[in-house]
Amino acid sequence: MPLFAFDARTGGGQARRGTEEAMDAQALVGALRQRGWLVVNVRAAPPNLPGLLARLHRLSPSTWLPTRSVDVELSLQQLAVMLRSGLTLLAALKTVAEYARRGSMRRVWEAVAREIQQGSSLADAMAGHRCFSHLVVQLVRVGEQTGTLEQVVRRAAEALERRRQLTTQLITALAYPFIVLVAAIAVSIFMIVGVIPKLQVFLTAMGRRLPPLTQALLDVAALIQLYGPYVLGGLFALTASLTAIYLWQPGRLFIDRLLLRLPLVGGLLRLAATAQFAHGLGVLLTSGITLVEALRTVELLHGNRWVGARVAETRRSVLAGGNLAQPLDAPSVFMPMLSRMVAVGESAGSLDEVLGEVARFHENQLQAAIRRLSVIVEPVIVIVVGGIVGFVYVSFFMAMFAAAGAGGKVH
Repeated sequence: MPLFAFDARTGGGQARRGTEEAMDAQALVGALRQRGWLVVNVRAAPPNLPGLLARLHRLSPSTWLPTRSVDVELSLQQLAVMLRSGLTLLAALKTVAEYARRGSMRRVWEAVAREIQQGSSLADAMAGHRCFSHLVVQLVRVGEQTGTLEQVVRRAAEALERRRQLTTQLITALAYPFIVLVAAIAVSIFMIVGVIPKLQVFLTAMGRRLPPLTQALLDVAALIQLYGPYVLGGLFALTASLTAIYLWQPGRLFIDRLLLRLPLVGGLLRLAATAQFAHGLGVLLTSGITLVEALRTVELLHGNRWVGARVAETRRSVLAGGNLAQPLDAPSVFMPMLSRMVAVGESAGSLDEVLGEVARFHENQLQAAIRRLSVIVEPVIVIVVGGIVGFVYVSFFMAMFAAAGAGGKVH
């Protein structure tokens, strides 16, 4: 409906001015008179710029992008701050939804608020949305039961922040070498496919042969062009087969177990799994969750199915009356220090504190391992890229010198 601006006076003579939507000006005049107001003026309102910008923002593609872990982390931090400041849960949820950076996150919090108004608990409402991990939902459930919601929401945000920082460090360490390698391969392909063949045509027309190094490069390029489609087809078939095996439960377990035993990469994965297990279990136990239920939650946190299966086996052992440390001492799953420190924590009755120390130690070890990986990978990439680019450029310049010699003979 169109928007109209009006000026009016109440029965007591007080001025009233504002904007309202109506079918037309006469309809708005009738509505204002029903309030007992004297209508002075009604006119079409100018465009509502803030409202228009808000509607345009909702049409932006960014509002329909999927929710990221960092969006959940930021929202939980805001929620913890507002709960600590004394806001009610519903008011805090509505404020978090209003200031969400992505429309998908805003819609999630609005749905959570609606479900709470209909009688649901916060944990149950959050459990219906995949963007909230099992750890976050379980912590919120305990916080609601113990009256420490603000504290557990803050812990959940800190857990997501730690995981994001470790992931960011690993990606940052590998991104630069990968970009350099891709750029070098792209330049080399351009030289082989676009430049050197033209020099070959030129030299052949001048009755000159290519230098042996340049000819060898062209022979390699010809082989790649001849057998390239078959190689690409084989790689595609291999990728499809590995994907099918990975989607099959026994195949997924086998691949995840194999990844943990790979040199260099397996060590990083075991460090990450140990830090995640210790931190997740420690946070859950500190929040008052029983050991068996905490193990059930931690089992779902691990993306590696083989690690998750080991945690499930540990939970079954604890249910059968066994201790926690012994099942964790499995080869090529967790770091050896975990089971030893857990045994100490069980004996001393301070398991949550020990797990916190183990988590911090292995997180520091993981960060150091990522830095070492970066130090190792970068020189290797430089050597490989230097070898590829050097071979291509030497071949190119030898062809250029041959072309210059051919040009001199013509004159």
